[in-house]
Amino acid sequence: MRALHADSGYLLYRLGLRSGQLFNTFLQESGLRLRHYAVLRCLATCEGALQRELSARLGYDPSAIVGLVDDLEKLGFAERRPAPDDRRSRIVVLTEGGRAFLRDTDQAGRRVTDELLTPLAPAERETLHKLLVRVAGNGLA
Repeated sequence: MRALHADSGYLLYRLGLRSGQLFNTFLQESGLRLRHYAVLRCLATCEGALQRELSARLGYDPSAIVGLVDDLEKLGFAERRPAPDDRRSRIVVLTEGGRAFLRDTDQAGRRVTDELLTPLAPAERETLHKLLVRVAGNGLA
C-alpha cells in the first residue's frame, strides 16, 4: 500500500484543510468564515453577480449562498440590487464596507499563507503558485 504522502491529491486535500483552519482562525474575530471571505473575494472581481453565478463559481450549494449573502448584507459588506438587464433578478454587489474589510484582511491573509508555506523559499513559493493556478484552471472556476 502506498504511503499517504505519496498521493498528491491527498496532500492537496490536507493542505486545503490546514489552510482553511488558519484562515478561519484569523477570520473568527470578525464573525466570518472562509466561505464568507470567498464570496467577498469573488465579488471583488466583478461588478455584481447573480447568486446562482456565485454558486457556480465557488462550487457552493445555491442554498448556502443565500445564507452567506444574508450574513454579508447584515454586516454591510454586500448588498442585493436589481440586475441591470432584468429587474426581476437581483445581483449581489460588494459594498465599500466589504472592500474595506478585504483591504484590512490582506495582510492577515498573507500571514496565513506565509505560515502555511514556511518550508518553501520565495522562488519555490512562486513556482508553487504558478503550478496551482495552472491546475486550478483545469476545471475550477
